[in-house]
Amino acid sequence: MNVPILMYHLVSPRPIPAFRKYTVTPGMFATQMRWLRLFGYSTITISDLIAARAGGRLPSRSVIITFDDGFKDCIDYAVPTLQAHGFRAVFYLVAGLMGKTGQWLVEERGIELPIMEWDAARRLTEKGFECGAHSMSHPRLIDLDAEACRTELLESRHRLEDQLGNAVSHMAYPYGLWNDRVRAIAVECGYQSACSTQIGLSAADDDLLALHRVPVNGQESFIDFISRLSTAFSARETLRTLVNGIPQQRKKRSK
Repeated sequence: MNVPILMYHLVSPRPIPAFRKYTVTPGMFATQMRWLRLFGYSTITISDLIAARAGGRLPSRSVIITFDDGFKDCIDYAVPTLQAHGFRAVFYLVAGLMGKTGQWLVEERGIELPIMEWDAARRLTEKGFECGAHSMSHPRLIDLDAEACRTELLESRHRLEDQLGNAVSHMAYPYGLWNDRVRAIAVECGYQSACSTQIGLSAADDDLLALHRVPVNGQESFIDFISRLSTAFSARETLRTLVNGIPQQRKKRSK
């Protein structure tokens, strides 16, 4: 079964232009969740996915909802909607910046966004949500030497486990960036899975340490969201792929 792993960053009623692509408004998020409920989707966690890959079973329409970075507004505007529909989600947290701001955004986009406190993260786990690691400070792991990369991954896991009181074995690469060396260090640090930003549905043979995801773009339409659920790509991208494939299919039939 191909499972869409939806990748969100921020749900907020106040989109900042520099971060608009990564911001979904509460109204649009509610519409998306209603669609999932209406069409019989069941939310699962990364742990559920791994269990299924080891021989378990998944609901016929499974979806994983993930949030990168742990922004505070997601607690206020995404979690109540998820709970209203009985949905679960996975939050990837930047362990060294909890209760602070997303400092990596200052140089890149000139903005700061508040990150949730540890108490909020603990409440998430109590409500049945899954929390994973997103490094200590959100660096580009591929640019770090092996020791610094190991510190980012191992310390974030230990900090999360100490603060949340449960084992943490799932992570998402900051910026989605990874290579063979980073992947090997993630395994060494005890992670069973790692999400990338490679666009695609997660198939049965998807690398658990480089899982494909489906980006949810705050600048796209609801039709694009529906298209991405089944193809991982926007409606325009999906249509372009179909159109480009027609001549070749006709060519094959004529042989």
